[in-house]
Amino acid sequence: MTDPKTSDDTRAVAGQASGRTTERRTGRAPANPWLAVPSGEADHRHTRRVVAESWERARGHRLDPERLLPEFELPEGDVADYRAAHPLSLLLPVVRSLLLQDIEGSGLLVALGDEKGRLLWVEGDSQAKRAAEDMRFVEGAGWAESRVGTSAPGTALVLDHGIQIRGSEHFNVLVQSWSCTAVPIHDPVTRAILGFLDITGDDRAVGPHTLPLLQATAAAMEAELMVARLRTSPRTTPAKRRIAQATAAAPATLSVLGRDVALLSDGRRIVSLSARHSELMTLLAAHPLGLSAEELASLVYGDPAAVLTLRAEMVRLRHALEVLDPRLAPLSRPYRLLAPLDSDIARVVALLDRGAHRRAVEAYTGPILPGSTAPGVEELRENLSRRVRESLLADASVDVLLDYAGSAGEDDREVLMAALGMLPRRSPRRAGIVARLELLDRA
Repeated sequence: MTDPKTSDDTRAVAGQASGRTTERRTGRAPANPWLAVPSGEADHRHTRRVVAESWERARGHRLDPERLLPEFELPEGDVADYRAAHPLSLLLPVVRSLLLQDIEGSGLLVALGDEKGRLLWVEGDSQAKRAAEDMRFVEGAGWAESRVGTSAPGTALVLDHGIQIRGSEHFNVLVQSWSCTAVPIHDPVTRAILGFLDITGDDRAVGPHTLPLLQATAAAMEAELMVARLRTSPRTTPAKRRIAQATAAAPATLSVLGRDVALLSDGRRIVSLSARHSELMTLLAAHPLGLSAEELASLVYGDPAAVLTLRAEMVRLRHALEVLDPRLAPLSRPYRLLAPLDSDIARVVALLDRGAHRRAVEAYTGPILPGSTAPGVEELRENLSRRVRESLLADASVDVLLDYAGSAGEDDREVLMAALGMLPRRSPRRAGIVARLELLDRA
C-alpha cells in the first residue's frame, strides 16, 4: 500500500513509465509495478527516495519487472575456480565467524559476491536456501542492478554504500517476498570495490541492527585483508608483522552484562578493566565506524569539551591493552577498534534478531555496566533492556516470558500480565503469577 507521506517528487518518478503521475491508492498495491511507488514505513523517506531513483535506473535499462530472473553468469563448473582466486575467498572465515554461527533455523541467508554483482557464496538457513533457488539467489547468478533491478546487493554496488531493501521495494516482482541488506567491500589500500556482503530473508534481514552489523563485519574483512598483505609484503617491518600476527589470532571478547567492570579476553587470557576503561571499550565496540574526540568525550563525561581528559585516559587505555594484545589497542582520528569485538551485547542482539528468545534470555545476564553513569553507556543500557523486553512481549513463548519474569522482569507488570494471558485457564502456574501481581499492587 502506498505510504500517504510519500513525496510528490517520488510519486512523479514512479509514474514516468506511463507518461503521467499516478494517483495514490489505498488497499491492494497496484497490479502493474511499473506504476507503483516503492513502499516503506513513514520514517524511511530517504530510503524510499533512493529506491525510486534505483527504479528509474532499472527502467532506463528497459527491464521488465514481471519477467526478471538473474542469469547464470558464471558456469557451474567455473564458480569454484573463480571464487578460489578472488580476494574475497581470504575473508570467508571472517564472515562465517561473525555472521554464520547458529544461523540454521533463522530463515536468513548470508551472501558474498564480486564487484560485478555475481554471487560467489550463499550460506545460511537450509530451508531459506532452498526457497531462494526459485528466484535464482544461488552461486554464479548475476544480481547487478543493471540486470535485475533494485536489490540490496546490486544497488549497494551502484551507490557504494550500505542499503536495506524491504520486500515491495524490489523492482523485480518475483523477489518482493524477500528483504535484504547489503554493504560493499573495499580494497583497504585503493578503496576500489571488491564485492559485497549481503543478508537476505524475511523482515529480520532489514532489522535496525542488521546494517550496522554488516558495516562492522565489512570493516573487519577489510582489516583482515590489510593484515594478510602486511604478513606477505617483503617491505613489512618485523613490528608490523607482529601486529599482523596478533590481529589474526583468536577473536577478542568483551563481557559487560551484569558487571560493573568489563572482562576482556584476547583468546588466551582474561583481564578485568577499570570502570572507566570498561566504559570506553563498551562505547568503542558499539560504534565500529569510530567516534571523534568530542563525540567520545560527550558519551563518557557528558561534556564534549572534556577532550584533554579523554585523550589522557585513552593513552592509559592504549598502553594497558598493548601489553595484553596489540590488536586490542584503539586507533585514533577517529577513535575506533582495529576489528570488532565479540561482545555479550552483540550476542544477545543477534539471538533476538534470529528469534532465539530463550537463548537470548539466558545470554542477557543483566544490564550493561549497571554501576556506570556515563551518558553513552546509560543509553546503550536502556536501549538493550528495551529491545529485550519488547522482543519478548512481541514474540516469545509463555515459558520464555516466565523465565524473563523470574530474572530481569520480575517486577514488570506488563510481562507478568502477558504471561498470564498466554497460560491455559486451568494452568497451575497462574496462581503464582496472580500472587506476584497482587504483591506488586500492594507495593
